[in-house]
Amino acid sequence: MTKVIGVRFRQAGKVYFFSPGKLHIKKGDKVIVETARGVEFGSVVSAPKEVLDEDIMQPLKSVIRVATEEDKRNEEKNREKEKEAFQVCKEKIRKHELDMKLISAEYTFDNNKVLFYFTADGRIDFRDLVKDLAAVFRTRIELRQIGVRDETKIRGGIGICGRALCCHTYLSEFAPVSIKMAKEQNLSLNPTKISGVCGRLMCCLTNEEETYEELNNRLPAIGDVVTTSEGLKGEVQSVSVLRQLVKVVVNLDNDEKEIREYKAKELKFKPRRRKNDVKLSKEEMKELEALEKN
Repeated sequence: MTKVIGVRFRQAGKVYFFSPGKLHIKKGDKVIVETARGVEFGSVVSAPKEVLDEDIMQPLKSVIRVATEEDKRNEEKNREKEKEAFQVCKEKIRKHELDMKLISAEYTFDNNKVLFYFTADGRIDFRDLVKDLAAVFRTRIELRQIGVRDETKIRGGIGICGRALCCHTYLSEFAPVSIKMAKEQNLSLNPTKISGVCGRLMCCLTNEEETYEELNNRLPAIGDVVTTSEGLKGEVQSVSVLRQLVKVVVNLDNDEKEIREYKAKELKFKPRRRKNDVKLSKEEMKELEALEKN
């Protein structure tokens, strides 16, 4: 077992483990740690705890120190310098006429490196841009191309639910999202209704997926032939997943048909996963498949 703390370097960012050593560190403290990209200022999001050795990526680095007031002031200065660096980089991009969109600028705590995050449709030859930026900032320059989901995570915004975006507020990593999840939840497959601010499938589709899968497994599929509690046979017309109710077109003795509603547990049917088959045009399928890409 190894004693570790969880440290995060940006809001809703990934949590990294470090050894607290002999330092007395608690959740909420600010710490200075050494990372692969240099010395960084981070926030402790999980108090010291014991974890299995195999759950840790070795070598585990130690916390350099608990952040002092001077460290916190330096971090605030870096945040101000990042605004200036962002504007300078935007001007240089325009000067070199590069087809790229600058998203953010970030200084390492020790000012040993400036990172610029950008999006672009393809590969960008930014060698001349890096030379110009290095001449201005006189430090190491790194440009990182990111996807539209990462762009939205960094910038933040408001979702169609009226709340701050999940990826910007608490999601540390993106979970895979698929069209199957929307079908499982009987959602409209209109791309404008199931895509987020980033233009990809909404991350919140994963929130209730497990529950819907379990509930759907207890229901017959639309079109299935079932036997009711009165011994009547009929065809499933519709289902209410959350209420676990099924509307059945039953065949009566006088050859008449009648729509009746039953609880799923009152019906006999062959258990199977719901099909959720939806007929879509090739253009619609292509548009929906594009939403699944990261």
